[in-house]
Amino acid sequence: MKFRTFALTLLMLTAPAAPAVPTTPGQVQPVAPGTRAETALPQLHLTPPIPQVAHIEYASNGHLTVAHALLLLQPDEQARARTLAAETARRALQALPTLSEVDVSVYHRSTYAGPGGPLPLFTASVPRARLQDFARYATNAGPYERAWTNPRPDAPGGSVWPARPRPPEALATRTRALAAYGANRFAARLLGGDRDGLIYWGNTGQPLAALTFDDAPHPLYAPLVLDALRRAGVRATFFCIGRNAEAYPYFVRDMVAQGHEVANHTYHHVRLPDLPAAQVREELLRTNAVLQGITGRPVRYFRPPGGRFTPQVLDAARDAGLVTAFWTNDPADFANHGDTVLLGRLDRLRGDGIALLHDNAPAALRILPEFLQRMNARRLRLVSLGELAGTFRPVVARK
Repeated sequence: MKFRTFALTLLMLTAPAAPAVPTTPGQVQPVAPGTRAETALPQLHLTPPIPQVAHIEYASNGHLTVAHALLLLQPDEQARARTLAAETARRALQALPTLSEVDVSVYHRSTYAGPGGPLPLFTASVPRARLQDFARYATNAGPYERAWTNPRPDAPGGSVWPARPRPPEALATRTRALAAYGANRFAARLLGGDRDGLIYWGNTGQPLAALTFDDAPHPLYAPLVLDALRRAGVRATFFCIGRNAEAYPYFVRDMVAQGHEVANHTYHHVRLPDLPAAQVREELLRTNAVLQGITGRPVRYFRPPGGRFTPQVLDAARDAGLVTAFWTNDPADFANHGDTVLLGRLDRLRGDGIALLHDNAPAALRILPEFLQRMNARRLRLVSLGELAGTFRPVVARK
């Protein structure tokens, strides 16, 4: 099974490269090739409406229902960000009694460009039980730890460097470089475990497999995924986009408090082979700094967006003190092939494997409880990547 996985992994790594990134990498986050549109999330409409609210979406994991409210402000409304967020959260919780939490993201209307563009002006996570605490905070009458205010609200967002188009011969050059590099990394693929800065699977020989989530944290899905994992008693590794972690630090703190591991998925979620070496290093080091600033812990693992890398990328990761992590099982939760197909693909997960899901994929959230139940029935214990490799000991905060 491991040799077959190795062959599939090698084919994936030498597949044709993605098209060149836009002029401003990260302005719109790339999605997996072949992605099909997901069913639209239900919307919550306030009556009378709040003009600054662009939309309020909500979702459920079967136990917890969470809403995400997007607010877009004009320049002269920026000072009202907190009070508008508090009013939106109060009215959303009032309008839908089954809501457990409202998460709010407040942006400049003129520069809003989605989750890869400029950072929000303000964000907050408001569980129903904390609404009054948040209301007091919004009027400067008390503290509130589940909120973030952008210290540089007028800073440009996304990456500021131009894309570097790949020349026609780049694929052949890249393939030769990967082959040469792979010859020196054969042990990592063949034997498993953390070897010379690479990990493709574990080598414990135990009924353990790593559960990993890319693109974290998302303001709607993060609390739902964390709740599902908590109910199942499973700990995972979250590969965080630095930009998302910076804007929603309280979700990163939740991950650590619940015993999960946080890891590096670049700052802007860009395809790294399209960037010069200095900018690759910046993507990795900036994300390390954000995550360590939130958690107080060093970051060990890194996963390149889309699995796209070059020897230059692997060297930059190693220089940043990171182990580059891949996977054995990717059900393509963004491609929306249907829940039955996704679960069938995840059923192939074996001991020492590494499962790849996405924190912001609706399909992943839908199938997660059933997947966790199936692995438990098989006596395959799901753990973080660091636990699989023997490099991470979770510290769960006492309640």
